[in-house]
Amino acid sequence: MNWQKIYQQKVTSAADALAVVQSGNRVYMGGGAGVPTTLMQALVARAPELENVELTHILTFADAPYAAERYKKHFRVNALFIGGNVRRAVAGGWADFTPIFLSDIPSLFRDGTLPLDVSLIMLSPPDEHGFCSYGVEVGTTKPAAEAAKIIIAEVNKQMPRTYGDSFIHVSRLDYIVESDHPIPEAPQGGTSPEHLMVGQHIAELIPNGATLQMGIGNIPDAVLQCLTNHKNLGVHTELFSDGVIDLVEDGVITCAKKTFHPGKIVAGFLFGTQRLYHFVDNNPMIEMQPTHYVNDPFNIAKNNKMVAINSAVQVDLTGQVCADSIGTRFYSGAGGQVDFVRGAARSPGGLPIIAFLSTAQGGQVSRIVPTLYEGSGVVTTRNDVHIVATEYGVAHLRGRNIRQRAQALIAIAHPAFRDELAYAAHQLRYC
Repeated sequence: MNWQKIYQQKVTSAADALAVVQSGNRVYMGGGAGVPTTLMQALVARAPELENVELTHILTFADAPYAAERYKKHFRVNALFIGGNVRRAVAGGWADFTPIFLSDIPSLFRDGTLPLDVSLIMLSPPDEHGFCSYGVEVGTTKPAAEAAKIIIAEVNKQMPRTYGDSFIHVSRLDYIVESDHPIPEAPQGGTSPEHLMVGQHIAELIPNGATLQMGIGNIPDAVLQCLTNHKNLGVHTELFSDGVIDLVEDGVITCAKKTFHPGKIVAGFLFGTQRLYHFVDNNPMIEMQPTHYVNDPFNIAKNNKMVAINSAVQVDLTGQVCADSIGTRFYSGAGGQVDFVRGAARSPGGLPIIAFLSTAQGGQVSRIVPTLYEGSGVVTTRNDVHIVATEYGVAHLRGRNIRQRAQALIAIAHPAFRDELAYAAHQLRYC
């Protein structure tokens, strides 16, 4: 039987496909911008018929109606990374959070720690050989699909076709629901002068021929804007957005000097505007891979001059980095920060960088603090931190004692908080 006949036999409505979900099931929901919204909406419509269905996923860039309190008897989110769409549910206690490095998430599905009954995924239409691409989200979705008992695929005409370890044959799918709607987009712009100052400090540390890891947001965008005079940069990152496109088109990002996947931009997932989705569609420069591969610190370290740029909620005067919580309130997750910090640290000529604006809440709160708030999670330990950057400069912490670390961090804190930080350092016997 040819693949076209197999495909047509599996095409059904969303309602009929989602009828296979039963109370007590664990269901994986495609992450990032690869949320299968048609399937998700059909599942929510079945809420009155279901109880205790666990929905597990990473950060998703779409509405999450299933996380509303009124559905708490029907669905319980198990967030492997907390996004804004499920933060209230986690804080309210009717959703769960599982701390995990991004590189380890696929193993949860493969080894049966989190066995999956059903995976809901979104794919591109099949090519002439019957292979669909996972498109903008390969990272944890491909491993989840491969581990699940049942795969329900939303085949979206607008999902770009990306290369790499990014394909599944239609014969592997149990149900197919066709759709035609835009991929969720991320607004671009909004970089402030302060963000550009951080970006400039970081750009001055990056050598020509370096390979970059950066996410999305104002600081990654600011760094990219400050790299226009660099040469032969590469990209190996869990996530990238529109900011890389101009640098590729201007010949700054060539990936020619990469020592791991030379010539390729390697990533696990994507989130940006339609410009990004058109850029990656059938683009052989883009190499999409699952996160157990992209975020493996030993793979990351195979890139010479690997520069990892990550952020923080708070950094204390010893260099401990909180990036997943605000005190006892869980806010996000570890994500890939430690994966890339450790990978870059092992890379020949590598630079792990923690970067953020020096203040929060409109300048009312310092992000550099004497001690982390009670209950804060230490995502990156003081032993792992090499470089911290704010708009006020760069603090080199590797090999520095506590006194030197405190002095270096106070020097890049906002001037309004330096005196009280210095006083606290003295009281703590750091200085």
